[in-house]
Amino acid sequence: MIKCGNCGNLNSPESYFCRFCGSKFGVQPPIPQQKATQSEPFDYAAPRPYAWKTDEFSTSNEARKTIDSTAPIAPLGATAPMGGYRPQTLMHQGGQQFGQPYRCPHCMSQFVPRVERRISTAGWITFAVLLVFFFPLFWIGLLIKEDVRICPGCNMKIG
Repeated sequence: MIKCGNCGNLNSPESYFCRFCGSKFGVQPPIPQQKATQSEPFDYAAPRPYAWKTDEFSTSNEARKTIDSTAPIAPLGATAPMGGYRPQTLMHQGGQQFGQPYRCPHCMSQFVPRVERRISTAGWITFAVLLVFFFPLFWIGLLIKEDVRICPGCNMKIG
């Protein structure tokens, strides 16, 4: 085994270059004088060692350090808000929650209402204004929608 003088890793005895860093080994058979005029296929200058170090070839077999599992861990909600800041919900929880018994105000049925998406009043107003003043973008008003709850028993709009 040949030890590389640049990186210190062991290489096979038949190799001319280090397989880890690419540096040329100093031990070579003597070159005859008639071949000296020809370019040698192994006239490769060793590159500079890497500017950064990696642990790819120098890892240890020791266990990695872990967090001490006996240390007490504070519960997630135990931290006090800083500076009077109160976190808010990310989504508006609008509408009715139907966990309790639900009754339609018109027919008194207990069916869960059907939810339909329809063009809102603001959408129709935007549609009309853009149709008159800026025709190419009149369709934008048709994209403004709202949720409408409809009773499946009497087909009346709820709320």
